Amino acid sequence: MKAIINGKIITKEGILIGKSIVFDKKIVDIIDESLINKYNCEEKIDADENYVFPGFIDIHIHGSGGSDTMDGSIEALENISKTIAAKGVTGFLAATMTMDKSRILNVFDAVRKAMNIGLPGAEILGIHMEGPFVSMEKMGAQNPKYIMKPDYDLVKDYLDVIKIITLAPEEDENYDFIKKLNKDVVLSIGHTNASYEEAMESIENGISHATHTFNAMTPLNHRAPGAVGAIMNSDITCELIADCIHVHPGAFSLLINVKGYEKVILITDSMRAGCIKDGNYEFGGQEVIVKNGVARLKNNALAGSVLTMNVALKNIMENTKLNLSQASYMISQNPANLLGLGDKKGSISIGKDADLVILDEKYEVKKTICDGNIIWDKGDGLK
Repeated sequence: MKAIINGKIITKEGILIGKSIVFDKKIVDIIDESLINKYNCEEKIDADENYVFPGFIDIHIHGSGGSDTMDGSIEALENISKTIAAKGVTGFLAATMTMDKSRILNVFDAVRKAMNIGLPGAEILGIHMEGPFVSMEKMGAQNPKYIMKPDYDLVKDYLDVIKIITLAPEEDENYDFIKKLNKDVVLSIGHTNASYEEAMESIENGISHATHTFNAMTPLNHRAPGAVGAIMNSDITCELIADCIHVHPGAFSLLINVKGYEKVILITDSMRAGCIKDGNYEFGGQEVIVKNGVARLKNNALAGSVLTMNVALKNIMENTKLNLSQASYMISQNPANLLGLGDKKGSISIGKDADLVILDEKYEVKKTICDGNIIWDKGDGLK
């Protein structure tokens, strides 16, 4: 049994002060600090008056620390897992790219193995399949050579590990793919040239989520509301890359005010250059230049990001009127709910997994705890 003491605990109801979190693999109790001796805690972790957040869940990350999901190896997934633990992430979906079928299937196999054996840092929760079912007109950094129509045969044997599939619904004839899969995985509109009408019809047929809202989709216009208009005018959940590059800070509040913070999920969309220096990198088989923290293809198209989850939280707090509890919901509880894990993860509640992050007032990570174990300590690095 362990305990976190002397912290400011972030919950949906507000910030708890003078309380301790008692945990092993699960959160056992949230108790007055004066009563902590009720439990025989082998370790007391002093939060030093810093914030204690529920662990961050990134449902859309391609890579970090020099590794990418499409490397298709356990070693790459381990490196990503360790690197993002230092930024407060306790759970993530490994995002794929539009590449050759054999490369995609190799990633599926690697992620399945990683889920079975476990990783040393953040927990891998499955796959976000981004591509190859995308629009040629809104492909962004996806490789046009491998774009294809939605194909059930490509995914049918991996529905145990695929948690989200991004697709351009206008490419799905009669919405057959959407109708077939909408009970098995989260189907997300993204990289789409759909009109407002097409997007709304796809939502009626089973689309329940939106991939990096505003980016790589038809924009909002008063005469052609586009995919963005359909996202705003429906109750689906939506992702937001809050890096102040992919999306203007003013649009953070616009989306949150329209959708409500309980429908918006912060993501990084990070590629392999995350957490390391600027330079030339590979992303989905294409060369990417990272300069001043911005990742672009040679044609100047944005190519993922180098955003981290703690910085996404910081940007939301600095550019919206949300409080810490509300912002925390967007980075922990909302993604947990989307993945059907809301009763196990996403908040600091008795009985939930002991996935916790200690942050200072500058949003720097001091410690990351996953499944009751310290996986990152700023003083010692990876545990």
